[in-house]
Amino acid sequence: MSIKTIRRFLSDIKEGDYLSLARVLTLVENELEGAAELLMTLDIDHRIPVIGITGPPGAGKSTLVNALVGNLIAAQKKVAILAVDPTSPFNLGSLLGDRVRMSAHFNNPSVFIRSIATRGSVGGLSAKIIEMVDVLRSAAFDYIIVETVGVGQSEIEIAGLADLTLVVLVPESGDEIQHIKSGLMEIGDAFVVNKADREGAGSFANQLRKMLHQRTHTIPVFETIADRQTGIDTLTDWIYAAKQGDNKRKLFLYTEKAFKLIQNYRMRNISKIELEKRMAETYLNKDFSLYKFINDYK
Repeated sequence: MSIKTIRRFLSDIKEGDYLSLARVLTLVENELEGAAELLMTLDIDHRIPVIGITGPPGAGKSTLVNALVGNLIAAQKKVAILAVDPTSPFNLGSLLGDRVRMSAHFNNPSVFIRSIATRGSVGGLSAKIIEMVDVLRSAAFDYIIVETVGVGQSEIEIAGLADLTLVVLVPESGDEIQHIKSGLMEIGDAFVVNKADREGAGSFANQLRKMLHQRTHTIPVFETIADRQTGIDTLTDWIYAAKQGDNKRKLFLYTEKAFKLIQNYRMRNISKIELEKRMAETYLNKDFSLYKFINDYK
């Protein structure tokens, strides 16, 4: 791909051309010809807030995103949503169902929705997602929302990507309060107790507030019923007012992104299919050693 073509694509996405944006994201996601040059040519607007929304399965993350986006577009904001779907470790297939769940906004000209598979990344976030977020930051959006797959403690990877991280929980999470404390408590800039009409919601929200007193600064806990739009206005107001963080936070974000990208680039020539093929040829041998296999693998 020529520099002229790359510049035309980047100019088009700056003007709000979603078709060009989709093509550029596909180019980057699949590492097609010209992707590396395009990434180095991006005019990234780091002032566009990236909001990470994470939490365990069943917490209602997609419903919450749907409700938040409704408020944002009502306020004349343009929103990009990157919906991260789980990839099976066995067949690398992806569910990619978030666009169905967010169908209310699918044809709205102020909303761009893209699903991406995690590609087996342990933390649910692949290096491709970092690159795709930067592409979105080169387009004409006011907010970028990244909804991540709920996969337990590895959800903390979102903290290395987002300017603001919302951790979505449900009242039933109270049964796993220690697990939550050990995994997610450190990364949330705000916590959302969704499905707050369920029994025990108020008590659970108060438990969270007590636990969060240990943090060095005040962390809000919101109670929402996303499918009824209850509590969404308050949460949206907080997002408008929230600051993206100081230079220390920015240093952390850049370091985490650089680490993930360098890791990905250095692993680029490692094929999992080829690895499995080589493993199949040796793992049943009596003298097989995993560590010798890794040492000898080229």
